[in-house]
Amino acid sequence: MISLHDFITDFNLDFPSHVNLLPWEITNNLKEILYGIISGLGDEYKIQDGVAIHKTATIENGAVLKQPAIIGENCFVGANAYFREGVFLGKSVKIGPGCEIKNSIISSGTAIAHFNYVGNSIVGNNVNFEAGSIAANHYNERTVKNISVLYRGQIIDTKSDKFGSLIGDNSRIGANAVLSPGTLLEKNSVVKRLELIEQYKI
Repeated sequence: MISLHDFITDFNLDFPSHVNLLPWEITNNLKEILYGIISGLGDEYKIQDGVAIHKTATIENGAVLKQPAIIGENCFVGANAYFREGVFLGKSVKIGPGCEIKNSIISSGTAIAHFNYVGNSIVGNNVNFEAGSIAANHYNERTVKNISVLYRGQIIDTKSDKFGSLIGDNSRIGANAVLSPGTLLEKNSVVKRLELIEQYKI
């Protein structure tokens, strides 16, 4: 069994009712989860059309935030960033210009530089994505699209054709690196620039 606590120390603080789910069970249901959280947020958030933005957050011009989305305390979202299908940002998250975040949780203190794509993923605290790095969520090149993950020598079928990565706290993703669908990175992982991570091959 994959324990989210092993990857993200305080995941239970933001998602106390979901910590025992598998990562793809969370991302596959993230829209409904976020709508539930939004309904209980206090007046420190400005909430409009299913998008909740903390009053201390900065959103630059041209950013598109589709519902549902939660932008936490002291977050920064750069110009022309694009959020869709359910996005959660913890505290002090920095999303650079031109990034696309889809159906993902980005935990506190994480920085995603610019021109990045993160899809159907759960990203831990204090993770750094350098420019152009990608967490891919779909096998375009395969006839069989279903995604499996490799965890401690065991192959686990997600029974889904959309799942990106689970990235542990304090990890570093180098510029133009690609995390293939189903990537699991333990805490403090380092991915080199231009590196391709493909943990389970068929």
